[in-house]
Amino acid sequence: MSWIVVAVAIAAVPAVVGALEFLAPAWMARRWLALERRRAGLRLRCAQVPGFSMPYLDGGQGEPLVLVHGFGADKDNFTRIARLLTPRLRVIAPDLPGFGEATREPAARYHIDAQVERLRAFIDQLGLGAVHLGGSSMGGFIAAQFAATHPDAVRSLWLLDAAGAAMARDTELINRYVATGEMPLLVRRAADYGALLAAVTYRRPLLPHSLRLALGRRAAADYALHSRIFREIGVESPPLDERYAAIRAPTLIVWGREDRILNPAAGEFMRARVPRSRLRLMDATGHLPMIERPAATAADLLAFLADPP
Repeated sequence: MSWIVVAVAIAAVPAVVGALEFLAPAWMARRWLALERRRAGLRLRCAQVPGFSMPYLDGGQGEPLVLVHGFGADKDNFTRIARLLTPRLRVIAPDLPGFGEATREPAARYHIDAQVERLRAFIDQLGLGAVHLGGSSMGGFIAAQFAATHPDAVRSLWLLDAAGAAMARDTELINRYVATGEMPLLVRRAADYGALLAAVTYRRPLLPHSLRLALGRRAAADYALHSRIFREIGVESPPLDERYAAIRAPTLIVWGREDRILNPAAGEFMRARVPRSRLRLMDATGHLPMIERPAATAADLLAFLADPP
C-alpha cells in the first residue's frame, strides 16, 4: 500500500506544479530561479557601488570570470551556462544598475562610460584584481570598453554577440527602431514578452509560465526607463571601432549566425581589429548563445582559455 501512495504522490506532482504556475506565479518564478542557481552552484550576494546596489550570483572555484548581461536582461542570463563553468572558474554575474534586481535611479545616466566605471567599482569592491571578463550584447559593449580602458584589469575577454561596433547596428530591427521607435527589447506590456523571446533566440527556449510572466511584468514596468537607456546607449555611447586596437587581452568573439538584434558580420570586423582575438560563428543560434547552446558555448570558452592566442 505504501508504494501505491508514493506512486500517486509522484503522479500528482506535475498537476500541483501546473496549478501553482497559475495560482502563485511570483512564488513559482522565484522557485525556478532558485533551482537553476542551485544546480549551477551559485549563491545570491549583493555589492554596493556609489548610488546603487548590485546583486550578483557567485559560485565555483578558480580564477574569477565576471559576466555582464545585455540590455533588458539580468544576471540569470548566465545561470544555465554557469554550471558548466564553475568546476574550472569562479563565476560572478552582477545585475547592472537599472536592470534585474539592481537599483533604478531615474536621474542617473546609464550610457556605456557610466556602466564601465560602475563595473570597475564592483570589481574593486569584491577585491578580484585582474579578471576574465565576459559580456553579452550591451554587456559585451561594456566589457570591451572596460578592457580598452583598463587593460591591466582584464586577463581575457569573452564577447557574445556584442554591441559596440557601428556595423553591428545595421539590422532590420534596429533600422526599424530608428524609423519608428519600436523595438522588441522594449516591452510595453507583459504580454509582449513573447515577442522579445522570439527576437533574441533562433529557437525559443523552454520557459515556465510563471517565470515568463514575472520577466514580462518587470520589463513592462521598466519600459520608460529602458527606453531612455536604449537611447543613451545609441546616442551617447560612441562606437568602439577606433578603440578595439587598445584591447590587449586575448579575446574570444562569439556570434550566432541567426542573430536578428545585432549584425553577425560585425564579428569579423571586430576580429580584424582586436589584436589577440579569435572568432566563433555558431550555426542555428540567435542573439544569446549562452542560453541557446550552453554546452558548446562553454566548451569553446574553456578551450580558448586553455590555448589563448
